[in-house]
Amino acid sequence: MLSRPLTLIGALVVVAACWPSSTQAQTTLKITIPRRSSLTLVQRLNREGVKAIQQHAYTKAAGFFYKAYLYDPADPFTLNNLGYISEMQGQSDRADKFYKLAAEQGSNADIDLSNVKHLEGEPMQTALASIRDTPMRVNRINVNAMRLLSEHRGAEASSLLQQALSLNPHDPFTLNNLGVAYQAMGDYGHAMQYYSAAAGSGSDDTVVVTKDPAWQGKPVSKIAEDNVKNLQRQMQGYGSAESQSLELSLRGVQAENQNNWLVARQDFMRAYSLDPNNAFSLNNRGYVAERDGDLESAQFFYQKAGQAQGAGLPVGLATDQSASGIALSHVATTSLGKVDGALDTYSRQRRNQSGPVELTPRGGGASKNTSPSLPGSPSSPNAQPQSTAPQTNQ
Repeated sequence: MLSRPLTLIGALVVVAACWPSSTQAQTTLKITIPRRSSLTLVQRLNREGVKAIQQHAYTKAAGFFYKAYLYDPADPFTLNNLGYISEMQGQSDRADKFYKLAAEQGSNADIDLSNVKHLEGEPMQTALASIRDTPMRVNRINVNAMRLLSEHRGAEASSLLQQALSLNPHDPFTLNNLGVAYQAMGDYGHAMQYYSAAAGSGSDDTVVVTKDPAWQGKPVSKIAEDNVKNLQRQMQGYGSAESQSLELSLRGVQAENQNNWLVARQDFMRAYSLDPNNAFSLNNRGYVAERDGDLESAQFFYQKAGQAQGAGLPVGLATDQSASGIALSHVATTSLGKVDGALDTYSRQRRNQSGPVELTPRGGGASKNTSPSLPGSPSSPNAQPQSTAPQTNQ
């Protein structure tokens, strides 16, 4: 379960008006205008679905819309509303299909009821056109980012959310979700920055999609305020040295992602010196030893990392995305197993080497190195740091 609420700005759900449009009235000789209460079954189901959306009863709303779809799978209002429900569920491809089908129907009917008030009384095509507007693009990006975060892919989510921020730099939902992404990666400084910006917006827009049902229907600025307080309490629980170590571990992984091993190595070593008992700094110290070709030391550090304080916490940012979200103890154990295997292979190869033993006289030149390559070399499949600062699922 995600540690922070993830939000979706309000899209639109609509119900057709139960009287003919003005265009239709001009092209017929005689029109019988029904009473306003004479709704078809499909119209009634869509109306009930919209009312449920307004009350934040989204599962109930989906039931109404899908039932309406069974009665009339070509109704553009039903198709649009199913697109909205699919979008809220994070199923962007499915939502696109429903929106496309709704647009293909080409309805000129007016909107009678919508969760976006300014669209009431407008033609259906106006609503469909708004799907391509900037707010809807931002909305979809946030939904996709939520999916990535649920898969512990914080770096990808933050990159995606930066695209949304470029479209609307003041969107409180994007700002709050960027805070979520950076906190998941252990970058508490940037997380606090984005949470504070979202809280400072004072937005009354309410949360629609969230992994925490308690947040549904609450203002996004209030949620961001709570996120600021929670993160402050979490950071206060760390000592000064521990906080610096976490920051250096994060910077080290980021440097390695940019192929800057010299900076990454320096950051990992400094992180370990500041907090030598932390599972993440121990794991990354083991990686440094492995890269240096010191496999015995790598064994030692990986073994300690798997048993150290914080070993049960999940990995936040990692250069190997498959490690994200996995307990550090598992990552360290996997690395230890690879190093053990490499040492066994090296020992067998050394025993199987034929020929006389070469001796290097004291002060003489070094003999040619014929030893097999070690797993810590840059070309090794394991030549990637497996973890960085811990994330917590509070």
